[in-house]
Amino acid sequence: MDFGLVLQTDPPASKVVELMKRAEDNGFTYGWTFDSAVLWQEPFVIYSQILAHTSRLTVGPMVTNPGTRTWEVTASTFATLNDMFGNRTVCGIGRGDSAMRVAGRHPNTLARISEAMKVIRALGSGQEADLGGTVVRFPWIKDDARLPVWMAAYGPKALKMTGEEADGFILQLADLYLTEYMVKAVKRAATDAGRDPAEVKICVAAPAYVTEDDSPEALAHAREQCRWFGGMVGNHVADLVSKYGEHSAAVPDELTDYIKSREGYDYSHHGRADNPDTAFVPDEIVDRFCLIGPVEKHIEKLTALRELGVDQFAVYDMHDAREATIDAYGTTVIPAVNG
Repeated sequence: MDFGLVLQTDPPASKVVELMKRAEDNGFTYGWTFDSAVLWQEPFVIYSQILAHTSRLTVGPMVTNPGTRTWEVTASTFATLNDMFGNRTVCGIGRGDSAMRVAGRHPNTLARISEAMKVIRALGSGQEADLGGTVVRFPWIKDDARLPVWMAAYGPKALKMTGEEADGFILQLADLYLTEYMVKAVKRAATDAGRDPAEVKICVAAPAYVTEDDSPEALAHAREQCRWFGGMVGNHVADLVSKYGEHSAAVPDELTDYIKSREGYDYSHHGRADNPDTAFVPDEIVDRFCLIGPVEKHIEKLTALRELGVDQFAVYDMHDAREATIDAYGTTVIPAVNG
């Protein structure tokens, strides 16, 4: 199993680079960041520094979207980084929850994501692409250029499209039941589209918090540091409930039930441990969606995720123990899971 580190690009950017370098030294092979131009610093500028200070890390956004950047610029940025550092980027893409909403726009449609994925992948891999009637190709790109595009999804139509079109699937929660449900949906869609389902990489991303023991005090603190994640996922779930209804065969109740007491969301606290808009998230959801507890609990859950077909676990490291989590994974968790 590959391991990734997910960070927000809070200033100073040097701290983001430092943590990514620490992650590589501890056996992580992917470095991801949020991409929301209003809320955080520009990630692609920071990727250049991460790549320059590491030698093996593959970097990319979790996730960018097709609405805040023109597609040829996105592809050119990736292709330039790959030309400089040797095909070490991945394009994670999605609807643009925070990036679009804080700018007063609606998240992107699946049709727009589909079109963008085709253009970005083609241009970033040295092929031609049609930009609405004008066919272009980067004249400077190398013959061995490649750019995988991984899609974030929760709902049935997005899962189907991921299996049909994406190189990878990003699932932002670590619940075992929902992971199995959604991985099967993606793999089934890939098979139905005539693809080899093994070609679609599966990445589960969630907060991880390693505690000294499993005492009630230690677990309570870990839950409070990770409760924000249930609120972030809740934004996507609320959209699904609005579209498909509160109890629908299209979306499992195990995903939607917990947002009943959700009242609103302030993106100024997005992805932060002190988010006041996540009080509605119960302890059960934190335990299901995240990895908390002593290292043995992390190893146990990661082993179960791997058995469900997960190729990568990406650690959301937004809490008060960032370095300690990276080090615990490097010294104990990653060797045990991959040993």
